[in-house]
Amino acid sequence: MRPKHIVLFVFSCLVLLGGVCVLFPQQSTLFRWPTLGEVFGKPSEVADTLVLADTLETIAIQMSSDSLRLDTIVPNHVPDYSYEPDTVFPQAALAAFYRALRCADTSVVRVVHYGDSQIEEDRMSSSLRRYLQREYGGGGVGLIPLHQTIPTLTLSQRLYMNDVMQTTQQGPKRYMVYGPRSLRRTTNQYGMMGQVAVMNDSLVAGSEDLILKLEPMSSKVATDTYFSRIRVFADTTIHYTTSQLEDSTSSAEIHLSGRGDVYGISLETSMGVMLDNIPMRGCNGNVFTQMDSMQLATYFSETHTALIILQFGGNSIPSAKDESYIRSAVYALRLQVRFLRSCAPNASILFIGPSDMLTSIDGELQTYPLIPYMDHLLSQMARSENIAYFSLYNAMGGRNSMISWQQKGWAGSDGVHFSRCGAEKATDKLIKWMFPN
Repeated sequence: MRPKHIVLFVFSCLVLLGGVCVLFPQQSTLFRWPTLGEVFGKPSEVADTLVLADTLETIAIQMSSDSLRLDTIVPNHVPDYSYEPDTVFPQAALAAFYRALRCADTSVVRVVHYGDSQIEEDRMSSSLRRYLQREYGGGGVGLIPLHQTIPTLTLSQRLYMNDVMQTTQQGPKRYMVYGPRSLRRTTNQYGMMGQVAVMNDSLVAGSEDLILKLEPMSSKVATDTYFSRIRVFADTTIHYTTSQLEDSTSSAEIHLSGRGDVYGISLETSMGVMLDNIPMRGCNGNVFTQMDSMQLATYFSETHTALIILQFGGNSIPSAKDESYIRSAVYALRLQVRFLRSCAPNASILFIGPSDMLTSIDGELQTYPLIPYMDHLLSQMARSENIAYFSLYNAMGGRNSMISWQQKGWAGSDGVHFSRCGAEKATDKLIKWMFPN
């Protein structure tokens, strides 16, 4: 094709599209095209107008084509859920935790940090742990699973079976309360980490004799590098066995023999602060009521847990279509808070809300529209349940703040997860909020 023909073709397409914009200035519920003002860079006159398709369900029913799914039918404009930050100050809600810290030089203060993939690799947890241990004493990384399938930035774990190092897909059979349903077990005994490794499982020959080798991931000296005792939590009643070590211990080799459930291993000291990092990838945070309450209560009591941190909400956002979905998700989280309070009545509870997250709207990366609404409802839930609430979304800067965090190297390209540096920045904001003076 000659150049003049190409130019003529492109010009004809532009004229045709311009005609569509002129003849049909209003947006269709099913199709989306720009106005002439948007084409030439002018803001749309209805940019701040909410045009909700109140007949989405009717439209979806009338469509006979299977190729058009319900989630492709979206409003023309994004709802603007703007709320003033409903701050829940930590002083009153974290009173029990603050009291426990004042005695950390003579006793153990446990912090259990549950969360979704935002805290994988010990992100956020490690920064908070090191701050607390530096200020109030203590050492060790706290609780770890028998077989660590997701490497962390603090501890190297290698599991051997029959003298062969096991990959993430090998090792003793595991059951989990979250993740694929194929990993569920017939009972609700998943332990305090929501996962359990079964030694001497009939499907895994050799799992009755294991060797676990532990050493720091980095040569950099840190408070959680050193520990003075190891506790192995096993059996259905969360029975634990303690091995005392020298205070300067930074690596260990654990030999395990026999059969039974292993719920976790703790590297810790006999006093000061210990913080458990317990990530649950893909979890909405509504799984605790599916766990054995006696197992949880026993662990919280035996380890002197003074603070339970719940960091969830982000996994509910991508599938949320409307406000009712968010209300249901927050109600489910309220039930989890009440359940955990019944298991640890003497512990404080802190809920960390979702971070800013990006999605493509009309070809532009923007904050998921329902994040501010969920943040608002979570803060209200926290206030009514007398627990502390930290708005990570507001701490980042609110709407579209994830974009600037990406530009600074503080977040990944997915527009959801923090980088390791970003996790430290987010934790710094959390620490300043928890300890303002």
